[in-house]
Amino acid sequence: MSSRILFMGTPHFAVPTLEALHHQGYQIVGVVCQPDKPAGRGQKLAVPPVKQKAVELGIPIWQPEKLRNNDDFLREMEALKPDLGIVIAYGKLLPTSILDLPLHGCLNLHASLLPKYRGAAPIEWALIRGESETGVTLMQMDAGLDTGGMIAKTSCAIAPTDNAKTLADKLSALSAQLAVSTIPQWLAGKLVAEKQDDTQATLAPLLNKGNGQIPWRESALTIEHLIRGVCIRPGAHTHLRGTPVKLRTAQAMDTPCDETPGTILNLTKDGWAVATGDRVLLIKDIQLPGKAFQTTADVARGWRELKAGDRFTCETSPVCEEP
Repeated sequence: MSSRILFMGTPHFAVPTLEALHHQGYQIVGVVCQPDKPAGRGQKLAVPPVKQKAVELGIPIWQPEKLRNNDDFLREMEALKPDLGIVIAYGKLLPTSILDLPLHGCLNLHASLLPKYRGAAPIEWALIRGESETGVTLMQMDAGLDTGGMIAKTSCAIAPTDNAKTLADKLSALSAQLAVSTIPQWLAGKLVAEKQDDTQATLAPLLNKGNGQIPWRESALTIEHLIRGVCIRPGAHTHLRGTPVKLRTAQAMDTPCDETPGTILNLTKDGWAVATGDRVLLIKDIQLPGKAFQTTADVARGWRELKAGDRFTCETSPVCEEP
């Protein structure tokens, strides 16, 4: 008889793991994900990708508003009699009542090489901090924030062109592979969880709008890393000629410069060369209010007043202002 798995996850990142476990013949007795939420300009209810996949696979779904002090939900989970809980990007901390429910505990697939980048945004912060490597850790969950014992890891190089979306796609696939290769050994009692070294821990908190503000007086490479890391949420934002704009693709160049940070040095068909705190940053696309992203060449053709010498600024950050 196949093991009974309770699966908890919400975004697209978790879908490949759910599919892989289903295809391996595990009995997914239930899927728990976040409630449908308003999204987009129309604020229509959006269905979580994990829910969409569970419907396709014919798996029962629960979307509780809360987990703590929810006796009805707990009784329903107890009735499922799960052997194992698998959690990946669910979106909330699990109370002890849920963690202790499966016979073999709850395991979490976390998108970092723990103990580095504990928290809600490990992929984004690995990019922002300029890491060259990251990975996925399978851990035995406890009541803390990604503090449980580590069962297995798999690593992944971060390519110079990776952003939050492309890196998430890589780690999502790695998570599914790690789950398939490791869970049978865990269920058979062949693996032991290794305690994390808390002294080496770093945090990866949820990003807010302020994290996306471009600090033009920082180095070109720092700004490039930031743009790559926040490309999904909240987006890298700044102002140009008083207009709020977003940037999505940029490349730190080797060319040094001593112009005021944020100044557009020239506008070419390959991008806009912009001064930073040390070198030139080549900006390749831009989003104007109410429009989709366009190449900088297209924006320059439509924005007749724009010229070399114009300057990107930030309204709320002193690091963007002249000393």
